Amino acid sequence: MTLSPEPAGAATPRGADTLPSTLPSTLPETVPATLADLDRTWSLLLFGPPGKTVAIIVLALLARVVIHRLVTRVAETVASGRAGLGRLDQHLATASAVLSVTPPQSARREQRARTMASVLRGITTVAVIAVATLMILPLYGFSVAALLTSAGILGVAFGFGAQTLVKDFLSGMFMIAEDQYGVGDVVDLGRASGVVEAVGLRVTRLRALDGTVWYVRNGEVQRVGNRSQGWARAVLDIGVDVREDIGRVEDLLREVATELHTDPRFASAVLEDPEVWGVEAISAEAVVLRLVVKTAPLQQWTVARELRRRIKDRFDADGVRAAPATGAARDGSGASEDGPGESPEPEDLEDPGENGN
Repeated sequence: MTLSPEPAGAATPRGADTLPSTLPSTLPETVPATLADLDRTWSLLLFGPPGKTVAIIVLALLARVVIHRLVTRVAETVASGRAGLGRLDQHLATASAVLSVTPPQSARREQRARTMASVLRGITTVAVIAVATLMILPLYGFSVAALLTSAGILGVAFGFGAQTLVKDFLSGMFMIAEDQYGVGDVVDLGRASGVVEAVGLRVTRLRALDGTVWYVRNGEVQRVGNRSQGWARAVLDIGVDVREDIGRVEDLLREVATELHTDPRFASAVLEDPEVWGVEAISAEAVVLRLVVKTAPLQQWTVARELRRRIKDRFDADGVRAAPATGAARDGSGASEDGPGESPEPEDLEDPGENGN
């Protein structure tokens, strides 16, 4: 069968004029071009700045998680007493007796370990973010050298302007690490004293006996007197008439203190047998005898008050004449007989207007 050409005046089929005449020649060229563009786009996303940025962020997050878990594990080990000498408890039968830790000491150790862990986690987070930022910025054309130079200049200016702030933070870190005091301790910080309510890296908050709240910057603390760390001592200076038999009075004081020691209500407060140290002072009218009792932390004032009451009753029963002016009961560190947190008198405080003139 032979096809004959169509006549010149024949009608063209509908839609035939819309078909591109160059379709067979152009299709093989556009498909490879599109695939090449996609390949370049994915290569740019995966191996270019965006992909590297995502990789750096992921690695930074992983490093932060790993470091935080390591710091937390070490802190928990220290807090539980399983670190250092505490491991002897697992090997020696007598280790628990040799390295016995009281509940207050255990609580202080746990608090110190967790506080230091929190500080270290914050420092590591800042360090990881700083390193990741320095690695990402060059990918987008920023000069790290210029940035570090500017940061150095700003750091010097900040250092001069915030010397006291840096000093406060450093002092706070050393106070916590060295366990100079903790929440619940009765401390004397020089210009203020009282019960510690909060310990921060910058300030320490104290509550005085009269309820006054003192905020003390850690950098301004020159000395710390801790009246509740480890153990305390109730010191009573008892004055009797100069005509009394000193030996008899000493026996009475020792007897009263021993009765207090054996009293179940004060068995946990008194740590050792009471001691009568003898004559502390003598005058024309009185002889002052010193009685000391080693007590648990923060129990010296309670023990001293009870001893004074019992000594008064015993003196009345045995006819011992007290001196016209008796000595005050004190704890071994010079604390007030009333208890913790004696605040300074108003006239001892500086007038804020004096420094402003």
